[in-house]
Amino acid sequence: MSNSFALELQKGIRAALVADSGVTALVSTRIYDEPPQNVTYPFVRFGDIQPRSMDTDGTTGAEVTFNVEAYSQTTGRVEATQIAEAVCNALHRSETSVTLSGINVIELRCETYVVDRDREGRGHNGNIIFSAILETA
Repeated sequence: MSNSFALELQKGIRAALVADSGVTALVSTRIYDEPPQNVTYPFVRFGDIQPRSMDTDGTTGAEVTFNVEAYSQTTGRVEATQIAEAVCNALHRSETSVTLSGINVIELRCETYVVDRDREGRGHNGNIIFSAILETA
């Protein structure tokens, strides 16, 4: 299995999130692999991406588990929760909204999300967990 499943999925997910008005109303286009040093809040970044081979006799495929993280510096958890829900709504069962090069998105699900206070106690973070089934086109 190639890393292309994970990397192509990340590119496609980012494009789908940037194209979603519910997400961009909250974070604009601040959707990062790694945020810049002096990042503007709120923003979204990619967390872990874990591809697992799911080949059949006739196709090469993968199940990819990944998470998207929402960051807010407001005093309450409302903004981080709104971002988490917007990201989930933008992607859950939206296989056709994620375009990948040479790979078909068979299934895309938002499994769950958690919103918690950040380590410094200055805001809240959301962790939105997804799974995707992919196969080569």
